[in-house]
Amino acid sequence: MNKNCLKYILLFASLSGVLLSCRVTKSYKRPEVNTEGLYRGSQSTDTTTMASMPWQNLFADTVLRSLIQEGLNNNLDLKTAVQKILEAQATLRQSKAAFLPSLSGNVSVTRSKQSQAGLNFPEGIDINTLTTTYQANLSTSWEADIWGKLSSTKRAALASFLQSDAAKRAVQTQLIADIANNYFSLLALDKQLEITQQTLKNRIQDVETMKELKKGAVVNGAAVVQSEANRYAAEVSIPDIKRSIRETENALDILLSRGPGPITRSTLADQKVTTELQTGIPTQLLTNRPDVQQSEYAFRAAFENTNLARTYFYPSFTITASGGLSSLTLKDFFDKSIFYNAVAGIAQPIFNQGINKARLRTAQAQQQEALNSFQKTLLVAGQEVSNALYAHETAVEKQDSRSKQIIALQKSVDYTQELLRYSSATNYTDVLTSEQNLLAAQLSGVSDRLQELQAIVNLYRALGGGWR
Repeated sequence: MNKNCLKYILLFASLSGVLLSCRVTKSYKRPEVNTEGLYRGSQSTDTTTMASMPWQNLFADTVLRSLIQEGLNNNLDLKTAVQKILEAQATLRQSKAAFLPSLSGNVSVTRSKQSQAGLNFPEGIDINTLTTTYQANLSTSWEADIWGKLSSTKRAALASFLQSDAAKRAVQTQLIADIANNYFSLLALDKQLEITQQTLKNRIQDVETMKELKKGAVVNGAAVVQSEANRYAAEVSIPDIKRSIRETENALDILLSRGPGPITRSTLADQKVTTELQTGIPTQLLTNRPDVQQSEYAFRAAFENTNLARTYFYPSFTITASGGLSSLTLKDFFDKSIFYNAVAGIAQPIFNQGINKARLRTAQAQQQEALNSFQKTLLVAGQEVSNALYAHETAVEKQDSRSKQIIALQKSVDYTQELLRYSSATNYTDVLTSEQNLLAAQLSGVSDRLQELQAIVNLYRALGGGWR
């Protein structure tokens, strides 16, 4: 390479360094998003949050812990999320490699035939020459990142990578909540089945009692028939509860990536879940909730794509060079056969049918869409926290009243049954009403406990717990 060519390339590289200070891209800064009043009815300033608690500390039931761990190991949605991280990682590596010059090599042997007709050879003689050329060369190209095009591409790829990682953590937190909620639903159904089966036994005994009372002329045939209908009303609800149990088990199996089958479990009475509902402050959702982080990274990627779109309005600076060996004879291949060339160039689109403007307008619109999505995700997060807090509050409030209701209804059943046996102050309709109300209250009491447990799980997930 001669000195003049080298001088121009160095001059071009120096000019590129100076222009690096003339970037047209903008630096990312988290947008202003509204976090005021996200937790309805809560004005806490304490930054302690249950979201920082490992999920193993939230659940005392060792069977539930084992199921959650199995889900984290085997769940197919979670495995898919991990693969998406690997995809984003490969894209990030590719964007980093764009800063390096490309290098390619080529080795070729060319045979060409040329006619020598018309030269000073005897008349009528046409001599054709056959030429063989041996060549080996390397070529390289490098684009100077003057306006930040490559940097913006790399930062967009990094944001996409972080977005995929946050998406995986969001899948994990949702998976933990789904397993726990389905598990608690299963325990609640078990308890409701137990209550209904015990009620059925009592009502079968009631039928026999009514028959004896009829023999003693205490009640008439209508009371016997009503007692039988009451018995079948309890009996007919049992298959539906069993069906719900089977379907809930199958739903849990899907989360665990198992085939349909039974689920080992404890009882509803054994459940002890923390009741220290520490929510922290709303701004912590920005760092604790994976889906909120995912939404911000999506906005960040859109922001960098807007930066990238701006760079297309400016010229690109490239240096290309090639060199190698070329010879007509193989024996002289390494002797005086060197060739090279180097080119530094500037490319500026003059007319491209408005493509650059359209690209920028599209990127800006997508950036605004991503910002709106970010704010909405944060609002939804606040809504979920507020709903879970109130669901827990009302569940606890109901349980106190419900326990008193059940005690009163049990006494009502006992009293009406005694009155029916020993006096004419009541009839079987009163007994029937009391028994039906008691069963409904007992089943509702189980639902109240389930609501409390699931509210705690949902609050934990809504605050961003489960991925640490």
